[in-house]
Amino acid sequence: MSSWCRSAFGVVGRVEPLVVLEQLGTSLFDTALLMVVKDRYADPTHPGTGARLSGEDEQQKAISDFYMVTNLIAQLTPIVPALLLAKAGDRGWRRVPVVVPLCGYLLSSVALLLVVLLGLPIQVMFGAAGILGITGGFCAYWPGVMTLASLASNTENRSQVMMRVELMYGAAGLLGSLLSGHVFLLYSSRVGHGTVLLCVCTLLHLLSLMHSTVLLQVREASSQPDESSALLPHASNGVPSETSSRKNTVNVVLLFSAAILYGSAVGGAVEILAIFVIKEPLQWNAAQVGYGNAAGFVIFLTSFLGAVAFRRCVSDVALILIGMLSFATGIYFMSFVIASYMFYIARSLGLFGLIPLPTIRSLLSQQVPSSLCGITLTTLQLALRLAALAYIPVFTKLYQRTLGWFPGFVFTLSSVVAVLGMIPISVVGCRWSRHRDSEETGATTEVRNADEDD
Repeated sequence: MSSWCRSAFGVVGRVEPLVVLEQLGTSLFDTALLMVVKDRYADPTHPGTGARLSGEDEQQKAISDFYMVTNLIAQLTPIVPALLLAKAGDRGWRRVPVVVPLCGYLLSSVALLLVVLLGLPIQVMFGAAGILGITGGFCAYWPGVMTLASLASNTENRSQVMMRVELMYGAAGLLGSLLSGHVFLLYSSRVGHGTVLLCVCTLLHLLSLMHSTVLLQVREASSQPDESSALLPHASNGVPSETSSRKNTVNVVLLFSAAILYGSAVGGAVEILAIFVIKEPLQWNAAQVGYGNAAGFVIFLTSFLGAVAFRRCVSDVALILIGMLSFATGIYFMSFVIASYMFYIARSLGLFGLIPLPTIRSLLSQQVPSSLCGITLTTLQLALRLAALAYIPVFTKLYQRTLGWFPGFVFTLSSVVAVLGMIPISVVGCRWSRHRDSEETGATTEVRNADEDD
């Protein structure tokens, strides 16, 4: 019984249960926020919304402007806090980059709950986004989670461990999204739409904060590759991993470039997709929005299964290229969606779209010393956030200006940017091929010299 209890405590103390709790709460929050914003801009009786917007295009522009401001605040404010939290994590306080952002998530859900209960202006959520950013937000939380997963794994299975964390993240998002639309519609005579959903969301964020504070354990893998084997081809399944005291700057820059281009493509498309589905010709309600979000989280499952299957026969570089091509194909088809079934077809074409970023993070963690792992992953997340300061207004304004003639233009643009992201990854693959060939040539020369000496 004691061994069973220790095993159970070991499972509970891992990072996966925390990811599940947090993502369940976040998926509920995302649906609630979208529907509350939609209802507010369609109803002139609430404070802060101004006069009733006359047409659907005007409502779409108002909603997209709200999301643009909210996301810009959420992207800009975490930059310095996330760096400070990452430094604290690398100095031994590994749970700090996880615990502090979870406080921000909890406060954000409480703020939206108060907006619904007290009828506060929806602009209150601008302040909530600022609070989330000051506490580090996703920019600090996700690198903190990935750093814990990275430290608890060896280089041989690090990509698989990170994809497993992404799988749990996606499974929780799938479940939360499926339930969110139906729970949003639950109400009584005393409370309105969204109150029950936001109460559950707040409870989940509270539980995740308690888990990270009390139960989360920090582990480090006991077996690390030695210096003689660190440059062997199998060490990173695609690119050579560096020793504990070196880093490959060129590989790091190329991986950063690919991540920024691909992250911009995905972020810009997803930013508009949430608004796109509530306008004609789709005009989804809360339940359908939840189903659509769930379809997005199914990609976490298919990406995980694809990574496990493809890794047996292709390198990590090829795996990233497969994921980028999958997303580019699916989001290009999304440009021409005019019915719900077409939306799900487009989503299915991008079934491997979540493979690239966790695999890039895994390769990055193998290109720097372990003492720089946390700051490197956080710097990548910050780079993605800084890129968002450019692509969020660009995609938003392009969407507003193309509403009348081609609303899906931004999805075509996203597809092009994703294809561009394949270029630096291809260069990494070429560099690895040359490195492998030179090592094989060197090994052959050594064997030949040894034979001649004999």
